[in-house]
Amino acid sequence: MRKFLGYILSPFALFAFFLVLVVFQPLQWISYKFFGYSAHKKVVDILNLFLFSTFYILGNRVIFNNNQNLPIGRPIIFIANHQSLCDIPPLIYYLRKYHAKFISKVELTKGIPSISFNLKYGGGANIDRNDARQSITEIVKLANRMKENKWSAVIFPEGTRSKNGKVKPFQAAGVATILKKCPEALLVPVAIDNSWRMIKYGYFPMMTFLRMTWDVLEPIEPKGRPAEELVKEAEERIKEKLGQV
Repeated sequence: MRKFLGYILSPFALFAFFLVLVVFQPLQWISYKFFGYSAHKKVVDILNLFLFSTFYILGNRVIFNNNQNLPIGRPIIFIANHQSLCDIPPLIYYLRKYHAKFISKVELTKGIPSISFNLKYGGGANIDRNDARQSITEIVKLANRMKENKWSAVIFPEGTRSKNGKVKPFQAAGVATILKKCPEALLVPVAIDNSWRMIKYGYFPMMTFLRMTWDVLEPIEPKGRPAEELVKEAEERIKEKLGQV
């Protein structure tokens, strides 16, 4: 039944999603060009609120739980499992006061209304996976911006999305690079559950009436520990939250 309803509701959700992207493209341009970073960021925050609100057209629910007393004015590395592109809009919106930036593929900086513009000018890192030197340079630049501006970053250490919700082994390279330049950053695991089911069959039909959750877990203080050890601890906490231990 959920899949059948997906055939009916998916066109409306997709139309709404892309309409939001098209409408916010000029709004981003105006805010960035004439009013600077702060105005642009507010527009991006609202953009992502509208984007994940389109999930509700499918009867899906977005539940973001953050009961942690996270510091403002200190860089944070949010470490999350990655299930689908649906993961990102709630993370941007609900973590907005931490100025969370993403590490993205450079290919995404072209051709996608709103998303490409934000990736170019929003302050994240756009990496070429075929060029290790360029990737490291971009992540180092992000780490410097985090240190200077007290921004945060969201990292998906699995590298690729999990198509069945099962957490893949975490890689520590990105976190290690950031911690070298920004050793005061706090590590915060985020467990994402059920978003993979929304695009279980691709973007048509999308699944309906799902309960998708984002849980911010207890922070991890680096205290000079190796990045591999820290990332492994974050991975284990996320798996435990998802019942995958």
